[in-house]
Amino acid sequence: MESKAHLRFLRMSPRKVSTVAALVRGKPVGQALNILRFTSRAAAIPVAKLIKSAVANATDLSKGQVDVDKLVVKTISVDQGPTQRRYMPRAMGRASRINKKTSHIHVVLEEAAKK
Repeated sequence: MESKAHLRFLRMSPRKVSTVAALVRGKPVGQALNILRFTSRAAAIPVAKLIKSAVANATDLSKGQVDVDKLVVKTISVDQGPTQRRYMPRAMGRASRINKKTSHIHVVLEEAAKK
């Protein structure tokens, strides 16, 4: 059984978020949350929150039939969202553009195969 969760319009660069997402790809949920707890990147907090949301979706959809300890992060992908464009005044009447990038994160959890 698969469980999905999406986080859209996160005000963080996709390049920064994808490094954190690569840490937990393919890991069991408990191990992934432990890794994120001790990761000193700012993107670790929303990614951990998203994984917890996917776990809640799995338990809610299956009416308690799924074993949370067997869930594995099947896929986690980070896409670029819309960019907010702002302008900063510069010297001699010029202005330079500031790009405030956003990210979309998609997580899919599945139950690990029985060994």
